[in-house]
Amino acid sequence: MRKLQIFSILITVVVFVSHVGAREYVINRDTYHDKLAGGWIGQIVGVTWGYPTEFAYLGQMIPEDKVPQWKPEMINDGFGQDDIYVEMTFLKTLEDYGFDVSIRQAGLDFANSEYRLWHANDAGRRNLRDGIAPPDCSHPRFNEHADDIDYQIEADFSGLIAPGIPSYPVEAGEKFGRLVNYGDGMYGGQWVGAMYSFAFFEDDVETVVRKGLECIPEGSQYHECISDVLRCYEKDPDNWRKAWDFVEQKYHKNIDYRQFSCTVQHNFNIDAKLNGAYIAVGLLYGKGDFEDTIKISMMCGQDSDCNPSNAGGILGVIKGYDNLPDIYKQIDRERKFEHTAYSFPGLIEVCEKLAQRLVIRQGGKVVKSDGREKFIIPAGQVRVSKLVQSHKPEPLVGTPFTQDEMSRIKFNNPEIKEKMPPAFVIGNFAPGWQVLNCGDFMFPGLYDEYDGRKNVLVTHPYNQVIPCVITREYSVPQEGGAKLHLIAGHSEKGDYELAVKVNGRELYNKVVGPETADERYLEAYIDLTDYAGQTIKIDILNQANGWAFEAAYWDVIEIVTE
Repeated sequence: MRKLQIFSILITVVVFVSHVGAREYVINRDTYHDKLAGGWIGQIVGVTWGYPTEFAYLGQMIPEDKVPQWKPEMINDGFGQDDIYVEMTFLKTLEDYGFDVSIRQAGLDFANSEYRLWHANDAGRRNLRDGIAPPDCSHPRFNEHADDIDYQIEADFSGLIAPGIPSYPVEAGEKFGRLVNYGDGMYGGQWVGAMYSFAFFEDDVETVVRKGLECIPEGSQYHECISDVLRCYEKDPDNWRKAWDFVEQKYHKNIDYRQFSCTVQHNFNIDAKLNGAYIAVGLLYGKGDFEDTIKISMMCGQDSDCNPSNAGGILGVIKGYDNLPDIYKQIDRERKFEHTAYSFPGLIEVCEKLAQRLVIRQGGKVVKSDGREKFIIPAGQVRVSKLVQSHKPEPLVGTPFTQDEMSRIKFNNPEIKEKMPPAFVIGNFAPGWQVLNCGDFMFPGLYDEYDGRKNVLVTHPYNQVIPCVITREYSVPQEGGAKLHLIAGHSEKGDYELAVKVNGRELYNKVVGPETADERYLEAYIDLTDYAGQTIKIDILNQANGWAFEAAYWDVIEIVTE
């Protein structure tokens, strides 16, 4: 029966393709449905399988014995993954307003999203809520995360609804991608989306990677990066670790290829180019095997849930839902993805509806033959986006949201507007101290009053591995003793790890949470008398221990002497 199913798929997809370009693509609706579902399942499997390893391995490969064991129930962890539900906001915009929706309307819809965001997504949305209309909301002047991975991880939708229409992922990148990314950050999403488009009609993974690459500017560093991976594969198609070593040296350690990385510390790298290379490594060296493709992308490290998600989704389209093992398909068909109106069947339904509209918009048609519908899609030319790079950006457009548009942003109110970053206001709270690596989440800044306490400083870890650090140098008195006095609170929804280091040596480490804090605040005294007569460097760390609501609420940071 399985052989008959596979044979049926092969004979019902008719593709007129040559190396010089196809005249048209033809695909039965049933086959499109099967490949569409396979793409979404592949994407969800990749992100949920890789999630336990996300940013746990920086600048190093994940050992094979550290790869999590897949369990069928893990598929349902995908309902709460931002890698999945963010792109559904874009699908809803297309469903409501059509493919000719303006970038400003797309920006308003994204500004009104309620889910938690990180990096470029978070910065772009904050800019929108502050009135910086697209495309300026992602411009490097306002968004230090412009080259980050964000649109790349959510661009899958643009190809899943565009079978044989790679021009649409390019268009979508210029509309939805420019809400959060710029230059290479946007090109990564266009490449991913284009690969999905080609995957509906191409079984050879290397061809899919190469054709997708033709859809982004040849002079970009992103194009150069994926081209390098392809050359590594040509030279040694059986050694993905050798390709990883090459990418590590050129695109992780060479600052010339990280000129707009949001951080270069602690081996952390969320740049779209490097992580895009890991997608390509998984696809190429996985050689069409679903499990191997996901595992290799994951074992490359860094954003090791997002990258296998893209790779798994693309291969899921090539294979189709029916040809994926049952252990990957135990998804809850009643449950809705968080912050969306879509269940899994509802998601497939809206994608099919949008795909049909897009086929017709492209000049194609939907016809019936022998009682079965099929899409006939003319193959058009892809207009590649203009070459820009975040470290050399073009001028701003300079058209902010109008007063009427701002009135439509429900989160545009003073109570949740971003505060001045802690680095700029620490002097008003604890003179002599500095704040380094404060993250953007949970509205950090100095509050006149918070939770009944006056003058509270809020900080947040930069990410899962880089803590926010409050630091200073201090000359400890020769006599009389000195102590560091801290009163630190936690969110009612989470906790974090508080550590104190002197000259790099840890003197204090404690989780600040419900089990340790009295009415959400913990008080600590750290004795500094061992350093009497010395000038020391004190580091107070607000560091992640689970990546959920890990803001620190500082009521007191002071040094007291006897």
